[in-house]
Amino acid sequence: MAAGEIQQEAAPFCGFDVANDDSDHQYRANAAASGKSGHDCFANPSTGVHKKIMKEWQILRDHLPDTIYVRVYEQRIDLLRAAIVGPPGTPYENGLFFFDLAFPPDYPARPPLVHYRSFGFRLNPNLYETGYVCLSLLNTWVGKKSEKWNPAESTVLQVLVSIQGLVLNERPYFNEPGIGIFPAGAKRSVAYSEDVFVLACRSMLYLLRTPPKNFKELVRKHFWERAGEVLTLCNAYIDGSGQRFGGSVKFRVAMEPVFDELVAAFARNGASVGHFVEQVRERKEAAARKAVEVEEVKKSKKVKKKTKFEVVKKVIEKIKMVLGLKKDGKLGNQESRKASREVL
Repeated sequence: MAAGEIQQEAAPFCGFDVANDDSDHQYRANAAASGKSGHDCFANPSTGVHKKIMKEWQILRDHLPDTIYVRVYEQRIDLLRAAIVGPPGTPYENGLFFFDLAFPPDYPARPPLVHYRSFGFRLNPNLYETGYVCLSLLNTWVGKKSEKWNPAESTVLQVLVSIQGLVLNERPYFNEPGIGIFPAGAKRSVAYSEDVFVLACRSMLYLLRTPPKNFKELVRKHFWERAGEVLTLCNAYIDGSGQRFGGSVKFRVAMEPVFDELVAAFARNGASVGHFVEQVRERKEAAARKAVEVEEVKKSKKVKKKTKFEVVKKVIEKIKMVLGLKKDGKLGNQESRKASREVL
């Protein structure tokens, strides 16, 4: 599909909406939350839980920031999915990060369950490969009383904004408690951010291949619009002109193949990335020429080594001939007798 066609079709993706398909939701089979164990609190509009969730829906509908998108489910009001855009100035910039939430039957006495869709990547101390989210507000990490879930005041919106602002921050390395006391912390923070940026870019590739249910259009539109920004930022960090990290050999080696995959994926998605395609082609051609040069150098060294060996061998043979030595290094019979007489 041509980029122009996508531009014509592209329509604003509503920040909050009700969806029907919850088939890939992390907590879909959660018996306690789904009411399969006798919990009818979610299905009965007169219950306090149902009323509280409806209030949460209204808060989200009215106050979601432009960079957070939420889908709730008509048949499963206990479930919710959110997409958070990575904040600018962080290793998560321009990325999309998805979280599945489930309200417990006694909500809001307990905070919602939250699962990060990680694709197996650990790109933050608070976000595990398993999807576990470590956050005081969710009571999944120790913290001050004021930081923990407060049934009378805390909301899902507060959870989502906290993840975006406090977890997906500029220097995530320091999210690890106590890490800031070490002298080498700043240097390690830069290296950590480089690793995170690579993983965040790889997450983009996974999202483009398998977008979560009800968010396919958001994923397509988001990366169609931001493809140029993502690739320009990649280039800046690869060549070391980024303001916060990048430029190391390790980062460049890890990032270049991911950059190539992003260019191809964005092109398939309809984005205008022609000059980036040309950049990839030129770099691959340069790499191929370099590989040929390296191979020629290796062959040349082998030839020189072989030639040197042959020269040395011939010199040794001539020396043997002059001394009258056989190949085994012994004197011949006549030469031996002559040598004996000369000695006598």
